[in-house]
Amino acid sequence: MTSIKSEEGEGVLKKEVIRKSLSYRTEMNVRFNETDPLGIVWHGHYLRYFEDGREAFGKAYGLSYLDVYQQGFAVPVVSAECHYKKPLRYGDHMIIETTCVNVASAKLTFEYKIFDAATTGLVAHGSTVQVFVDAKTFDLQLTNPDFFENWKKNHLK
Repeated sequence: MTSIKSEEGEGVLKKEVIRKSLSYRTEMNVRFNETDPLGIVWHGHYLRYFEDGREAFGKAYGLSYLDVYQQGFAVPVVSAECHYKKPLRYGDHMIIETTCVNVASAKLTFEYKIFDAATTGLVAHGSTVQVFVDAKTFDLQLTNPDFFENWKKNHLK
């Protein structure tokens, strides 16, 4: 069941649909090759951390890239967003929280939070959107594949 949260603002009632979601946390250390000469993680690596989280999520819940490919589909990233709050440095231990958000359209939407494991402070957050394409022809799928609908029924109740 989907909940509706209502807010009043500027004389207009706003409705926000609260969707079901599923999260997974994975931990890793900052590697030397991910830092710049100042020892700070280069900004582009945060998208790689998002992918590390997404891969761990997929392995944990049966939605890995290989699982999708075996169903005849690929899921390229078509949108990525990252907001940086604090830098990570060489040797820092991080927690990557990956959340799959249930949306009706034929796409995968993930939200991410990266935390400094030592302080539990938020380091970065963002999101990605992936679409389903035929693995051989790369034709865009306009509806959710059956296997994904079944996955959602089993995991995003």
